[in-house]
Amino acid sequence: MSLPKIVVLGAGLGGTIASYEIRDAVKGKAEVMVVCDQENYWFVPSNPWVAVRWREPEAIRVHLPPVMKRKGIGFTAVGARRVHPLENRIELNDGSFVDYDYLVIATGPKLAFDEIEGFGPEANTVSICTTGHASAAAEAFDRFCENPGPIVVGAAQGASCYGPAYEFALILDTELRRRKIRDRVPMTFVTAEPYIGHLGLDGVGDTKGLLESELRDRHIKWITNARVAKFEPGKAHVEEVAADGSVKASHDLAFGYAMLLPAFRGVDAVFGIDGLTNPRGFILADKHQRNPAFANIYSLGVCVAIPPVGPTPVPVGVPKTGFMIESMVAAIAENLKLELAGQPPVHEATWNAVCLADFGDGGVAFVAQPQIPPRNLNWSASGKWVHLAKIGFEKYFLRKVRKGESEPFYEKLAMHALGIRKLRF
Repeated sequence: MSLPKIVVLGAGLGGTIASYEIRDAVKGKAEVMVVCDQENYWFVPSNPWVAVRWREPEAIRVHLPPVMKRKGIGFTAVGARRVHPLENRIELNDGSFVDYDYLVIATGPKLAFDEIEGFGPEANTVSICTTGHASAAAEAFDRFCENPGPIVVGAAQGASCYGPAYEFALILDTELRRRKIRDRVPMTFVTAEPYIGHLGLDGVGDTKGLLESELRDRHIKWITNARVAKFEPGKAHVEEVAADGSVKASHDLAFGYAMLLPAFRGVDAVFGIDGLTNPRGFILADKHQRNPAFANIYSLGVCVAIPPVGPTPVPVGVPKTGFMIESMVAAIAENLKLELAGQPPVHEATWNAVCLADFGDGGVAFVAQPQIPPRNLNWSASGKWVHLAKIGFEKYFLRKVRKGESEPFYEKLAMHALGIRKLRF
């Protein structure tokens, strides 16, 4: 009799560590397989460094097939065309099918550049959302530095990932000062957030004050409640929205280099499946990370549907930070272990947030427990140590991924890099 089959769909930050942890939790009781669309894992938090050539892409890459083989995890990089939950199977891009008993969806998002005219790396702006995008952004930045001009950085309406936008703005500032051309580069931070430091979380600790101070000290102007109407070559058309939804002001921002984070939506393989996804294509999940309509489907990471923390004049999504994703992974692994033993799932993700935002020569760190307010812990701090901690964490995380180890990376980050050893996560 064959063992039950658990398929993890996606091999990014969440999917990769999920495959390791699930394999360790159910070893000998189920077969584990990963389905993704490429053979490489990329450490996405380092993409802002790639875009200014502080990292080469190869330095943040892990070739997954040999790691998966050592772990006894099946692997294919053919990619998924469509999930068929009524049939318990995945249609792959080559027309073949993979059957499953349990499915863990960890696809990450589709980047919704097409929702704004002229947006994205195929049009008028660069991107740091993938390492390939960041590498192309580095080439564009080199060209920009030969003929400096204005820069626009930020996050468009509907975005749910704000930390990297602040990181990239301030890393660019640091690199431009190192190249001694900062004085020739006016910078504007454009964000859908209702205030600087909102982060899709209604702030954490004093992120409003800390990030406003960073932008002000570095002569970076900002526009909040921003809705981008369109991008043209060298120009962003931005509407500043008032509290009642009316247009308070219109801004035509010239730029020689621009990077805004886009809104996300669900990937094509799951988009529009009744009962599985919401209208944006994000996976519906209960408190055990299990889909209400299809009880053998779990989900984790950016692909999970989470409502915003509250109404805002411009749509603002909720980020899924590394610690939050890790807690989803742990809950799913334990719940699958219970299900294979004939017991109902009981484990829940803690959904705490631990974040290091690097600014090249400093940074801001925050801890939110839980991520969605009201919170038991609401803490933020800044300093050079954040930059050093992120460098150390990058090395630590990549080493663990290469070894196929599933220990709690972000818990270790919270307990050691941040030095807050008495917190219970």
